Amino acid sequence: MPDDAPVNPPGPMPTSPEPPQPGTVADPAGPAPMAESPDQSTFNIADEFGTAKRNLPPAKIVGIGLALVLIVGAIVIFTQSRPTSHGSIDDVTTAEITGQAATMVSLNVTVQNGGEKALWINSIRATLKTDNGEFTDDAASPVDFERYYQAFPALKQHALAPLAVETKIAPGAEAKGTILVSFPVTPDAFNARKELMVTIQPYDERALVLKK
Repeated sequence: MPDDAPVNPPGPMPTSPEPPQPGTVADPAGPAPMAESPDQSTFNIADEFGTAKRNLPPAKIVGIGLALVLIVGAIVIFTQSRPTSHGSIDDVTTAEITGQAATMVSLNVTVQNGGEKALWINSIRATLKTDNGEFTDDAASPVDFERYYQAFPALKQHALAPLAVETKIAPGAEAKGTILVSFPVTPDAFNARKELMVTIQPYDERALVLKK
């Protein structure tokens, strides 16, 4: 370049933008202010799951429903467990046990199975109610009958075959038999009794109570 060539003077230097003065509005092109975010650490559990008052029916309705369920359940249990069989005490013979203020008793009973399945006898016992109290005795085992008959011949006069535990009675059938028991009362006290009961307990239903 010739030495006498004119030199162009340098252009104006770029200047940095001046910071906004107090009281002025910020440049809209600048970063937008951050909005406050909602507090995510707290929430109303009632809004999530509701309340008992909102979700449950009135207490009165709940109480009525529960009462109906209990009543129906009690009816079902009663009807299913009540005895379907019946029977009677047909004959009573006594013999005094000398020197013991006790009485040996022979009872002829009938048991009729009114159910739809076989009835198996689990236990047999007799109960005597007198003015002096109540007395209970389990029926003697059939293997002891002959020994008792030898000691008290009167007991054999009207005796039938023993009605024993484990006797099976078919549906609609009946069983007749004799049971032997003893009570710690005199024959006079026995004859003046208030009530005589024979309780026959099957395996799978309520006890059958015969009275005389």
